[in-house]
Amino acid sequence: MMLKKNFVANLHWRGMIHNIVPGTEAYLNQGGTMGYIGFDPSASSLHLGNLVTIMLLRHLQEAGHTPIALLGGATGMIGDPSGRTQERLFLTEEVLRYNEACIGKQLEKFLDFSNGKNRARLLNNLDWFKKESLLGFLREVGKHISIGYMMAKDSVKQRINTGISYTEFAYQLLQGYDFYHLYLHEGVSLQMGGSDQWGNLTTGVELIRKKIQSQAFALTVPLLTRADGTKFGKTASGDNIWLDPEKTSPYQFYQFLLNCSDHEAEKLIKIFHGCRQEEVESLILAHQSRPEKRMVQQILAEIVTTMVHSAAACKKAIWCTGMLFDGAVSTDQLFALSEEDLLMICTTIPKINITSHTFMEVDTILSLLSVATGGAILSSKSEAKRIITSRGVMINKVLILDPFEKPNLMLLHNRYLLVQKGKKSHYLIVVQ
Repeated sequence: MMLKKNFVANLHWRGMIHNIVPGTEAYLNQGGTMGYIGFDPSASSLHLGNLVTIMLLRHLQEAGHTPIALLGGATGMIGDPSGRTQERLFLTEEVLRYNEACIGKQLEKFLDFSNGKNRARLLNNLDWFKKESLLGFLREVGKHISIGYMMAKDSVKQRINTGISYTEFAYQLLQGYDFYHLYLHEGVSLQMGGSDQWGNLTTGVELIRKKIQSQAFALTVPLLTRADGTKFGKTASGDNIWLDPEKTSPYQFYQFLLNCSDHEAEKLIKIFHGCRQEEVESLILAHQSRPEKRMVQQILAEIVTTMVHSAAACKKAIWCTGMLFDGAVSTDQLFALSEEDLLMICTTIPKINITSHTFMEVDTILSLLSVATGGAILSSKSEAKRIITSRGVMINKVLILDPFEKPNLMLLHNRYLLVQKGKKSHYLIVVQ
């Protein structure tokens, strides 16, 4: 409990500090600090990368401080260049307002907005920027931050050769002003964010120092990245893991975490698990002694899926996972699935389309899995024969023993065959 009270020490063992302004820990240990993180409404949902920064606010609140989630109603109209290789497309104000409402609703799941003394607060920077004039902003903010200072930021240096507009170049001034405004009018002395935000955060610290000769604090958390090293982002690619179940189903969400590498799972369990340091480290040691059990991945997937969605949604995701990978699942149980549940289970596995004519013409299982599917499941008849005779193929949870058996198979919902090759490879044949 004492470690939770020491916010920075708690973050350190969780691996959640990338950069920190000197003196931040001593300042926070005095208690009663207000800290904020900004969320630009560039999509109608936050994603798993955002959840890491949300955990900063959650840990801050658990340590007795007051968390503020700042919606970027104004900055979202510009777009943050950090971590991007090209200019953002502008969103309409109507879309931005819709996205703000959706994100605000999501944040309520993770922070306590009730009437406690350190209840979380939701603010929007459009509320003060809409009152600002261009000339006033240039005089009050632009005067205090030099071009050389702005050019030194990574978010600018990485784009200077490929091109950056003045609009995105000036973004750091807007975010810096947010911190100044919140410091002056709300008493907020700490800003947090992902490591790619460090330049923007320190611009705010510098602006506060120059304009009112006061000290402010900042810290960043390492970015959550994909396997190829690129950051999770709301608009940079189409393969994000969203917090909205309409964009990423609870099953897909659960599967993503369940399939993390040991290294990633051990890193994420420290971020998302609410237990004490000793308990988490004990769990990691138990996992390392028997990594084949994937204990950390299972607990991680259950904890985070429950937190983001619900216990019921997590339970169903676990059940769906069992339908694919549990050898005890029967054919009758598979046929009892609704078409909706079947397709949800098969969301992440390859789909192979064949015509009903092709299916009717196939004379053996061997031909079905090699020739009829274009080699997508088994590359040749010889491979098909070898794997089937070694008991490596199941169709609709039925073990196939004879490669020359006629495919007298009943289709799931009159159009699907679920094929399992080996222990982990699954395919869904769709007969059209």
